[in-house]
Order: sequence, then C-alpha cells, then structure tokens
Amino acid sequence: MYRVIFFFLFPRGREGITSPASPLTTIYPRFNQIRRKQQQQDQQSAPREPARRRMKSFKKEFTLEERANESASMIAKYPGRIPVIVERFSRSKLPEMEKRKYLVPCDMPVGQFIFILRSRLHLSPGTALFVFVRNTLPQTANLMGSVYDSYKDKQDGFLYMCYSSEKTFG
Repeated sequence: MYRVIFFFLFPRGREGITSPASPLTTIYPRFNQIRRKQQQQDQQSAPREPARRRMKSFKKEFTLEERANESASMIAKYPGRIPVIVERFSRSKLPEMEKRKYLVPCDMPVGQFIFILRSRLHLSPGTALFVFVRNTLPQTANLMGSVYDSYKDKQDGFLYMCYSSEKTFG
C-alpha cells in the first residue's frame, strides 16, 4: 500500500524518508504533522489483541428476576433446547469467550459441546479443556438434557458451566 504525500509516492514503512534530517522535513514543515497524524490513524485502525478483561459473573450482572425471565422465555421459544451459561474459572489462564450464553440441543452429548467450546477458544492441541458443572466433571457421553435436569439452577433455570485448562502433552 502506498501513500501519496505532496504528489510523492512513498512505500509504507520505508526507513530514511521520514528521518529528521530528511529534505522533506526542511522543505515541507507540515510533513511531520501529517506523518504523525497518519501514524495515529494506522495505530487506531490496526487490529488489536483482545484486552484481557474480567467479565462480571452472569449472576452478579443480572438480577434473579431478569435471569429467570430470560431463561423462561428461551425455553418457551425454543422447546428442544436448554439455556446454558459458560464462564471462565476465576484462576484459569484461558481467555474469556465472547459469548457466554448458549442454547444447546437437549440431545447433544457433553463431549460435542466441549468440542464447540474448544473451537471458540482457539486452543492448541496440547491444551486440555475441562468443563465443570457445580464443581463436578460431567461425563462426555452424557446428553446435555440429562445434565441440565440434574444440575440446573432451580431459581433461574440456567445451567451454569465453567471451564478451565491444564497444559498436557509437554
């Protein structure tokens, strides 16, 4: 990509042209101002790594009434699916997921749901992913519907899962 400045073509990132002793800075005094402005625009438009932010717990962010209404409306609207909240374990070094609310089919195995979570987290093959429901590790062959029936929150109707990791295979 090239920039046109005062009818000159400069390749991006070329050293020497923008140095203080450059003839452009002496001929065109506004050159440094324009260059700084373009660098700021480049920094703002450059893709950034997601900030390591701590999200509030779903239960702390929403009241019991809001959570109960939301889960009831989800179950009424999608009868074959269950509302699941997936949050990162507080001491885990894994990143936060963009989404934490999921509508999961009742007949989906837990192992398949863990595979979906792995793909959303972009984990390396050597990183294990553990999913806990009320401090227990559900069997991967169990269906999400049976896990929901056993472990759902009685007050608001959501199934709360948390994930953590442990480095394996080297």
